[in-house]
Amino acid sequence: MRRKARKLVEGVLTLDEKDLKILEVLQKQGRITLRELARKVGSPVTTVHSRVKRLEKIGIVKAYRAVLSPEKLGLKTLAFVLVSFSKESGLSQREVARKISEFPEVQEVHIITGEWDIIVKVRVSDVEELGRFVIDKVRTVPGVEKTLTCVVLDTLKETLTVNVRSAFRVG
Repeated sequence: MRRKARKLVEGVLTLDEKDLKILEVLQKQGRITLRELARKVGSPVTTVHSRVKRLEKIGIVKAYRAVLSPEKLGLKTLAFVLVSFSKESGLSQREVARKISEFPEVQEVHIITGEWDIIVKVRVSDVEELGRFVIDKVRTVPGVEKTLTCVVLDTLKETLTVNVRSAFRVG
């Protein structure tokens, strides 16, 4: 089944092949000039400019930023901390997740299904710092009942890229 559009809060969003190509290029080369982007997608600069502005305005393009190497900055330890939530604290699961998300070591926080309630992606310099983070920070947040820490031994794939072609089928 092929989709041509996704509904937005106000109106209908349709993306065509040019929009998808623009998104693919921008994900790989966020600093590309409009002129170069226009050349790559085969459209006039003014057309590409208006399409990019539209994609930004409707929130598909959220930001442009540098992707840093945590390892080169000394953050060599990556871990995922599973958190079990307790209702007895008086806080909601969302409030507990928000409090955890405020720690600077945290890159991602997700409320999940299954045996655990929250998963936290953490980058720190070493295992000792990870231990301090879990014991002195996460476990002191009201509503955190228990944790399970998984240290990453090797990363085979980590990306910020979204497969736009699986999200939007053009017909």
